[in-house]
Amino acid sequence: MSQTDTDHPVLTLAMAVNQALDVAMGLDEKVFLLGEDIAEPSGGVYKVTKGLSTKYGTHRVRKTAISETAIIGAAVGAAIAGHRPVAEIMMFDFIATCLDQVTNHAGKIRYMSGGQTPVPLVIRTSAGAGRGFGAQHSELLEAWCVHTPGIKVVVPSTPADAKGLLLTAIFDDDPVLFIEQMMMYWDAKRYGGPVPPGDVRIPFGVADIKREGSDVTLVSYGRQVHDCLATAEKLAADGISCEVVDLRTLVPCDEATVLASVSKTKRAVVVHEAVTRCGFGAELSSRIHEELFGELAAPVQRVGGANTPIPYATNLESDFLPQVADIEAAVRRITG
Repeated sequence: MSQTDTDHPVLTLAMAVNQALDVAMGLDEKVFLLGEDIAEPSGGVYKVTKGLSTKYGTHRVRKTAISETAIIGAAVGAAIAGHRPVAEIMMFDFIATCLDQVTNHAGKIRYMSGGQTPVPLVIRTSAGAGRGFGAQHSELLEAWCVHTPGIKVVVPSTPADAKGLLLTAIFDDDPVLFIEQMMMYWDAKRYGGPVPPGDVRIPFGVADIKREGSDVTLVSYGRQVHDCLATAEKLAADGISCEVVDLRTLVPCDEATVLASVSKTKRAVVVHEAVTRCGFGAELSSRIHEELFGELAAPVQRVGGANTPIPYATNLESDFLPQVADIEAAVRRITG
């Protein structure tokens, strides 16, 4: 662990999430964790919860059976009863087995009760291709939950954002789906960053302009923000100025920042890892066209995953995943 100029430690994403959980559990005894293998000695399959059961006890860091329906069912009940559970679904793909509890229960109870029954639940899940885990362990399915009213959806791109957004999520009275891309967990060189200590929170619905530019707006979230920044750096050498907007939260979505940026640049490329067809990028592209049609210099471009299950062979995953070259090609199509 190194120090930055501001004396904030440089952490990996996994370390930042662990720190956020530690801070939240220290602030409120009603915060507890549940999920498969999250207690010691393993501390979770990615070691994200390492040390927390030793510090707070196994009554607050609860190792569960291998049953996503049991995990989310228990978490919804606990949230209704006044606790603040943080439930871990080991792989995002597995949310399909408990989607009824997520969408039909957690997402609707507050609405159906006339606002009298909040559901302060966080569902943490790992996601994303690049590790050779195959079609059933690598998907990003955020569009499923974005489509369901009542669920907030968060996808951080940096350790600092992960900590600040997770703390906000835990103390929110609505259910929050918190997506952590597994390729970012322990790669400090590519995805590490300074993280302020203590109880630091980032509000939902506030996008972050990671790089200012004038010719085209690149809109993304999660790990692909880093690909957008790499693309912007590469294109700058050719005199193409890219503005990079990191959404951070998909629900609520900071459309105002996106529209202001695109109104300035007149061009937009939306980038995400999930399959392009019916992905969140389609919704965002539609909103930009609806609001700025008369101002656009070119149609909005979408860059996402291929319309195929994610291949098991690691040498084929790059054919599924959007690459810097794909983003560059999309930018050149609308700036040439």
